[in-house]
Amino acid sequence: MNIQPTITVTETGNLHIHIPMLIRRMRGRKVIIAPKALDGDVPDSPEMVQTAIVQALARASSWADILESGEVKSISDLAMNLDVDNSYVARILKLSTLAPDIVEAILNGEEPTGLSLAKLTKTFPTDWDEQRAMFGFTSA
Repeated sequence: MNIQPTITVTETGNLHIHIPMLIRRMRGRKVIIAPKALDGDVPDSPEMVQTAIVQALARASSWADILESGEVKSISDLAMNLDVDNSYVARILKLSTLAPDIVEAILNGEEPTGLSLAKLTKTFPTDWDEQRAMFGFTSA
């Protein structure tokens, strides 16, 4: 969000204050994210990027690279090396099949409201247009 807050004086002399913001769920709580103060960035404001989803996307990419390189032979071997459950590795690896524009939107903090890691790790279609529709992204 690049929109700045504005203050205007109406014809009646009243002040009209417009503060663009996002309301996101973070760790089960609603958080207001204001993009900028009148004099610049808001200090200590929450990040617009959902860290858990970004970390999962990074893991998916890294783990897919490890599997494709032949460094490990299977998801089971990868899970054993990472000391995590096979099903967790499989769910996270599925994220490597997301449409590139969906990944880019998430990394830029521009994902639809309500998108969560829990929703992304459930079964979703491999077709990118179907993914966009399922997760609430507009077609690219």
